Amino acid sequence: MGLVSIVLPAYNEADNLEACVKSVREIMRGQKYEIIIAEDGSTDGTDKIARALAKRYGNVFHLHHDERLGRGLALKKAFEFARGDVVVYIDVDMATNPRHLLELISYASEYDVVTGSRYLPGSKLKRPFLRKLISIFYNFLVNVLLGCEIRDLQCGFKAFSRKFVKDVISKVCERSWAWDTIVLVVALKSGYKVKEFPVEWEEKKRKKHVISPKRIARDFLLHGKVLLKLFLRFRLGIDVRL
Repeated sequence: MGLVSIVLPAYNEADNLEACVKSVREIMRGQKYEIIIAEDGSTDGTDKIARALAKRYGNVFHLHHDERLGRGLALKKAFEFARGDVVVYIDVDMATNPRHLLELISYASEYDVVTGSRYLPGSKLKRPFLRKLISIFYNFLVNVLLGCEIRDLQCGFKAFSRKFVKDVISKVCERSWAWDTIVLVVALKSGYKVKEFPVEWEEKKRKKHVISPKRIARDFLLHGKVLLKLFLRFRLGIDVRL
C-alpha cells in the first residue's frame, strides 16, 4: 500500500491532541503516512498545539479554520488536502482503541469504505446506558428506513479509498455530525464495497457529552432532517442535496 493520510478532526481537543499524534506515530512507525490535523475553530488552545506539532514533525500538517466549519466540512477540506491512496480519520479522544489502526488500514486495500463498529459480535463497548440505547435506536431506524445492513454508522474510526473520496465525499455538503451517516448510506446504496469490523471503544468523560432534553431534541431534529433527505433520495428517487 502507498501513502496513508490520517486525518484528526480537532475541535477543542487541547487535552487529547498531542497524545493522539504520538500514539498514531508510534503505531505507524515504518509505514508511509502523513497526519493532517483538521483543527476547526478551536477556542481552547488546540490551534497552538497543532501548530507546534506540525513544526516538530515533518509529516504532520495543521489545517486551521478561524470559524467553526462543522465536522463534515472540516473533514471534507482535510480530505481534499490529503495526498494518500487511503484516507483515514479517527477521533482525537481515541475512544476507539488506536491499536485497531493498522487493521483499519489493512482492510482499506480491499474495500472502498471501512468503518469500526461498536455493535458487532466481538466489539467491546464501555458507554453510559442511555447514550448506548439512543445510538442503537438510531442505527436501527436508519436500517429500517433505508434498508442498510450496517450496525454502527457513527463510529469515528473510518477509512476511504482515494476513488471514493474523489467520487463521493467531494460531493457531500453536510457539515454536521450526521456526515458519517450520509457517507455510509451513499456508499451502501451506490454499490461500493463496505467493510464493518468490531473494535474496542470506550466513551471519554466530557462535559459536552452530558445528555440533556435540549441536546436530545437538537440531535433528533438534526439527524431527522438528514434521514428525511436520505429517504427522499434513496426510497423515493428525489434528487435532494446531501
